[in-house]
Amino acid sequence: MAIVTNYVTAQPPKWAENTVLVWSVFGALAIVSLGLFFWERRLAAEAPEAGVRPVPLGRIAVGGHSMNPPTVSARVRGREAELERIGGLVRGPGGGMVVVCGAGGLGKTTLAAEAAARARAEGRVAVWIRWRDDAEQLGQELAQAAHILGLPESRLEEARTGRVSLVDAVWEHLSDVTGWLIVVDNVDTPSRVGPGSGPPAAYRGWLRPHGGGVLLVTSRDTTRQTWGPDADVLHLQPLADDAGGAVLLDAAPRAGAEAGAEALAARLGGIPLGLNAAGTYLSVPTSRHRTFTAYQHALEAEFADLLGAEHPTAAADPEAARRVVRHTWDLSLDQLHRDGYTLARPVLQLLALLEPAPVPRTLIAPELVTDATGLPATAAGVDAALAGLHQYGLLHTPGADGSEPGSVAVGQLQLHPLVREVTAHTLTRPEPTDTWLTAIDEHLTRAVDAVAGMPGRTGWPTARLLAPHLPPLLQRIPHSDFTTTRDLLTDLADTLDVAGATAELHLLRQCVLDADTHHLGPNHPDTLHSRNNLGNALMALGRFQEAADLHQRNLTDHERVQGPEHLATLASCNNLGLALSGVGRFEEAADLHQRNLTDSERVLGRDHPATLTRRNNLANVLYRLGRHQEAADLHQQVLNDRERVLGPDHSKTLDSRGNLGNTLMALGRHQEAAHLHQQVLNDRERVLGPDHPQTLHDRSNLASVLHELGRHQEAADLHQQNLTDYERVLGPDHPQTLRGRNNLATARAAVARTQRWRLPWQRSRR
Repeated sequence: MAIVTNYVTAQPPKWAENTVLVWSVFGALAIVSLGLFFWERRLAAEAPEAGVRPVPLGRIAVGGHSMNPPTVSARVRGREAELERIGGLVRGPGGGMVVVCGAGGLGKTTLAAEAAARARAEGRVAVWIRWRDDAEQLGQELAQAAHILGLPESRLEEARTGRVSLVDAVWEHLSDVTGWLIVVDNVDTPSRVGPGSGPPAAYRGWLRPHGGGVLLVTSRDTTRQTWGPDADVLHLQPLADDAGGAVLLDAAPRAGAEAGAEALAARLGGIPLGLNAAGTYLSVPTSRHRTFTAYQHALEAEFADLLGAEHPTAAADPEAARRVVRHTWDLSLDQLHRDGYTLARPVLQLLALLEPAPVPRTLIAPELVTDATGLPATAAGVDAALAGLHQYGLLHTPGADGSEPGSVAVGQLQLHPLVREVTAHTLTRPEPTDTWLTAIDEHLTRAVDAVAGMPGRTGWPTARLLAPHLPPLLQRIPHSDFTTTRDLLTDLADTLDVAGATAELHLLRQCVLDADTHHLGPNHPDTLHSRNNLGNALMALGRFQEAADLHQRNLTDHERVQGPEHLATLASCNNLGLALSGVGRFEEAADLHQRNLTDSERVLGRDHPATLTRRNNLANVLYRLGRHQEAADLHQQVLNDRERVLGPDHSKTLDSRGNLGNTLMALGRHQEAAHLHQQVLNDRERVLGPDHPQTLHDRSNLASVLHELGRHQEAADLHQQNLTDYERVLGPDHPQTLRGRNNLATARAAVARTQRWRLPWQRSRR
């Protein structure tokens, strides 16, 4: 049998036999242990805040990946203002936090990379951190960035042992160092940044505006509430056409000229991701479409293949999704869904099925969402969905921030055209599209019916917003329901006519005429009536030659189909006279109006409102022919009759009062004319509002008579106000706008002449 013994106990060392020595060593070790215990308790008591966890120093000091900014492969176009703003902060003494935000595809990362490259070119430290939805990792990387900028090991050791908070240690150091740029890219879930659960706007977490350099954050979250009052928020917008065209020319210089590139850039809505996709395609020698123009035309038939194609790895790889037009906005929608905004995606899809124009907020009601999608929807749920889409830059609210003066005073929603087009193309067909369109048509019809019945000016703003979305409704409507829907749209067009909404009026008049021609034929009385309405809409736009051609054709058809004395024929004759006057054919117009007035007096009577209108029109053309006294006498007669028949505040009565004022001015009776024009302007502003085209016309008349009275500065001020309003309401190229520009130049010249003619002491006194 083998006997195994313990070597240590079998042969103990000599000193172990000395009990005094052993107990002395044991006591010393016990004292040291107690000392270390109490020292650790003291360190814990001196920690700046309770519960601070130790941090593994190794992860701070050594990064697992490069922190160098990515290389920008092409010149950054159209972002000079933003780059200069960031560069100024980097170069300045104050530092701060800049948030570059906006919807996916706008080039936020590219802008940040270019800013970092410029900072490095100036000799500054630029560090790149990519947000990975991990607050702890962000903290480690910011600590590493601070270490690069000189944060001492001793301070990191204090964070490792829990004596200080790492986030405070990092930012205390970053506040003392100047001239750096740290980029944290793609912070699309800022609520998770941490540390802790506080919002970024509290500035107690990893993202703070208090450094000596610049912290640049890129994010799809665009809300000021998220980033707080001290952040410099740069909300990126799509590129202008010239900058977008330059991006395309940089990528594909042989694909065409500047004009073609800018046209394609406009078609793509200035979204850099779409521009880069198109430029990359055009730069490949084997691509089927090799020019900007060919690519733009191909989008109409091949959008799904060119920009709406799926990417095989995008669903599982967010970085791949960011680089693909079809998928980039899915990242935001997926995030909204995870955050509880379950209606965000279906609401976006509903908006994508409408036209690329602002939508009245009232149309996107819970009932529409439920009728279309079958999903339960509440007002609060729809509000939350729209707020989420707006927060991620997918939804624009025109005029809500006051940046668009003159925008209608009603809630509006608008998608970027490319977001809308991609979303519409990626809907499952034929369902849910057909079901959804049926619901949209029903709710559009209800909205039109409600607006057309509103009194006064109440419904005008919503009518303007609804108009662009109605032509597809009329095209989709079954033949059996055509007349009812057509009449409803005609009623809305009449509302737009009174409102002076010339562009929307023309759109509806054209679509109603097209539908009447298709359903009823070109010679049906309803079709002739619709053609007459379209001619009038063209005159409202200042397109008098087109209107004259249309009214001439219509008068011929009316006389053939309904006879020369039919009421519709008389109306058509009157409108042709107006169009001829608009193109300067005054003698022909006068003959036509005289004949029409004679027929109207015989058929309708002298006091019929239509007869009064034709007498007024004859007086106007006599004025244009220089027969001012005849015109004044006739206008005075019409004014008296209209005040008696229609009342003093009727729009036609106001027209007559203004027309009489013009003829009195031509006769040299300026003071009487000024009194009439001031009265008309006051009444028009009260009845139609200050921005109505007719109000602007009356203000121009008043300015003109003030000019004749020698009150040149007052005239110039009114003309300046009017020109600004003309450009906003009618557009820069409308004939009224052009006349307004000429009137202002004339008034300013008169003011300048008056200043030159004043004696020296008169000029100095002023």
